[in-house]
Amino acid sequence: MHVLRVQDPFRRGQLAIAALFCTLGFQYATWAARIPAIKAHLGLTAGEVGLLLMATGVGAAVSFPLVTMLMRRLGSQRLALLSSTCLALLLIPLAVVPNYPVALAIMLCDGVLVGCLNVSMNAQGAALEVRHGRNAMAKLHATFSAGSLGAALLASAMNAVNPAVIAHFGAAAAVLLLLVVYARQGLPEGEGPAADEPETQAAGTGTKARSRWTLPTRMTLWMCCAMAFGTVTEGAMNDWSALYMKDVAKASAELAPMGIAVVSGMMVLARLFADGWRSRWGDGRIVRVGSAVAGVGLALALLTGGAVPALIGFACVGLGIAAVTPCVYVAAAAQGAEALTLVAAMGTTGLLGGPPLIGFVANSAGLVWGLGAVACCALVVTLCATRIRWTGHAAAAGAPAAAGPVGEEQAVH
Repeated sequence: MHVLRVQDPFRRGQLAIAALFCTLGFQYATWAARIPAIKAHLGLTAGEVGLLLMATGVGAAVSFPLVTMLMRRLGSQRLALLSSTCLALLLIPLAVVPNYPVALAIMLCDGVLVGCLNVSMNAQGAALEVRHGRNAMAKLHATFSAGSLGAALLASAMNAVNPAVIAHFGAAAAVLLLLVVYARQGLPEGEGPAADEPETQAAGTGTKARSRWTLPTRMTLWMCCAMAFGTVTEGAMNDWSALYMKDVAKASAELAPMGIAVVSGMMVLARLFADGWRSRWGDGRIVRVGSAVAGVGLALALLTGGAVPALIGFACVGLGIAAVTPCVYVAAAAQGAEALTLVAAMGTTGLLGGPPLIGFVANSAGLVWGLGAVACCALVVTLCATRIRWTGHAAAAGAPAAAGPVGEEQAVH
């Protein structure tokens, strides 16, 4: 179905932005699924593979100044389309990479492009909520997970049909480019909050606000902290849950992969319903309660031991942490382009760099302590959430200023 045939402008924009989220999840899972093949092709050690994975996180972390500048010059719409196109095409040189230094350079570029797309697509999602007064961000983040699932299925199919990496990455690039074309037809043009146009008119003055970079506010730093620890929790559970099930909980070979399935499944399910929860209870309460459920549930599972308690604890993590990143992105977008860019950079860094850090803890003290650190990360999010003044649900955020404050969930602009 052609995206422009969707008559409802909110749905049309939501579908187009969802294609961007799906693109990011699909591209990330595509190359991650072929790490063993790349390792064998280049003859890498486990340590070199770890450094290769870290390169993506480093690229995302250092992309902050570039993304801020590109957001100002291009806007979120053009930056999203440009970065998603480049991410699709980047798979081709990665498939034929000749040596390890070139592979590191490619993954560094991948991290920068991920940072660009992450900021711009979340700016588009936040703008959609503000313009139409309807919540959408949690469902958009669910499509990221759906993209990862689709990439895993494609990788499995390509391995059965043609195991060559170039064939797999070529097919994946074609799928990604189709998603970009789909997004381009329906992406709201010129739609954006302060994140799209930092030089907004100062309130009541008629003068332009300063566009040069300034130090982040205390509120932005709390958001960065919440985002970083939230994405460390999310990423580490995806990477280490199966190993915990096998080595610590002594689960069978058939049951061990259920750790990842439970976390991912609960996250997708929660994100499908989280926009309704946000409208009913507010973003702040969702983040505080959810992260507390994730941290306490995982900690109790680790203390109890065994496969069944582990699966229950993993389900708590998936359920509780699912809405953290969508809510923090919305709150950061309300603070402007620089806040959103910095928070998104911290999120990408935590998602990609957190699992190796948890691995260092597990290597020195054991996997129980490693996942214990993950539980602590979730509880840190709870603490950070108490220090953030949140936007209300989308209807409140999009209401006229004359409507007055909306209690503790009112954003600081």
